[in-house]
Amino acid sequence: MNKTNIIVTIGPASNTKEMIKQFIVNGTSVFRINLNYANHDFCEDVINKIRDVDAELGTITSIMFDTVGPDVKTGRFSGGKAKFIEGFKIRVYNSDLVGDETKLYIDYFDLVNVRCNTIIKINNGRVVLCVLDKGPDYLLCEVVQGGEVIDYSSVFIDDDLKLPFLSSRDRADILFADKMNVDFLALSLVSSSEDVLDVNDLLIELGNDHIGIISKIEREKAISDIDNIIKVSDGVMLTRGDLGVEIPIERIPGIQKMVINKCHYAGKISIVATEVLSSMEYSLVPTRAEVSDVANAVLDGSDAIMLSLETMKGRHPVQALEVMKKVIMATEDNIDYNDLFDRAIRSDDGDTTGSLAYSVALLSNKLKCKVIVAPTITGFTAKKISRFRSNALVLAMSPDVNTVKSLKLYFGVYPIYIKELKTLDDTIDKSREMACKYLDLQDGDKIIITGGYPFRKTKHTNFIKVEEI
Repeated sequence: MNKTNIIVTIGPASNTKEMIKQFIVNGTSVFRINLNYANHDFCEDVINKIRDVDAELGTITSIMFDTVGPDVKTGRFSGGKAKFIEGFKIRVYNSDLVGDETKLYIDYFDLVNVRCNTIIKINNGRVVLCVLDKGPDYLLCEVVQGGEVIDYSSVFIDDDLKLPFLSSRDRADILFADKMNVDFLALSLVSSSEDVLDVNDLLIELGNDHIGIISKIEREKAISDIDNIIKVSDGVMLTRGDLGVEIPIERIPGIQKMVINKCHYAGKISIVATEVLSSMEYSLVPTRAEVSDVANAVLDGSDAIMLSLETMKGRHPVQALEVMKKVIMATEDNIDYNDLFDRAIRSDDGDTTGSLAYSVALLSNKLKCKVIVAPTITGFTAKKISRFRSNALVLAMSPDVNTVKSLKLYFGVYPIYIKELKTLDDTIDKSREMACKYLDLQDGDKIIITGGYPFRKTKHTNFIKVEEI
């Protein structure tokens, strides 16, 4: 089993039950739906299909919604696209119109107050404009870098924009996520911890303490407030494509390592995303650079890696997932677990469960255990053990389906649903049974069982037991 989790994005190329089934069988931990490209009817249809397939396979898969965020986009173009030529001058309007090679519409209400000399990047930075002058309802811009723009392309304006983080659409989408019992929200275009707290407040109003908040790091402002963003989030997703529009691309590898390290220190989820195996949108074989990219994310200690366009609209979605899993499993043999373990020790807060999790991981490494079984109600014990990056797989058994789904993004944790455990002897017997069922254990292999007893009454881990098969 792979310890680094895989997130698969569902879209037009992959929204059938048969495709979803292949994804689950091949190791998908979480299905992501990008609300930039999906309405509620599409989401509900996909979620129902996922749950139908889970019921058929006897699995439990988590679901993530990716919010739109305070986004700015172009409008439509005649024929669906337009080509802008370097050195030409064009007009940019904030009144809705159909664009062409001489003009376009950008849906920012205060567009005419953008300052002269401001840089505007379109379609993930492929087209760059510079504001030269202003008219009554338009900006006169020069095309600094030419290229093709399609309908509703993303827009980055290098100025302080007056946009609320939570739009009416995002609020409606979060209400829908609550209704559909979605497991994670990936928040787009986070600038500060205050943005995350706005969403957290909304979830509190809804009485929803299950949905995990994943803050997407795709703005330079977010980097400057990264410690606070990590503190108030359940995890962070480094969205390298959008981040590369705002900052020089040569800074991204260093930022990626920094963000993964900070998440590891804080015991929070880290996710590496965008352009992971992008050549596999069209090709059956990835580039060697892409394979190295995936491997480096694994070696750095990332909790999960996400496939985006590769599975959303690519020609070979299942093959992309298979390649991802192969690279992850091959690379995990080369992880420096001792280094990751030492990192976790240096930042441990010394609470009871954390101290026992440290002891469990250390004992597991010394005894060369293949599995740590962690019966858990809330998932807290499994999360703590995950942070210490043991060699062993953490088999987290829980009688709470929401707990199982919330653990799907933690490194090295394989969560499974079980019925209520009533006694300690029952727990030990069930732990041995599940360990043998899910792993290829031989006579003489050792497993560690750890948790809190009595169940539902004890709020921290209080026992460790070593069992020999």
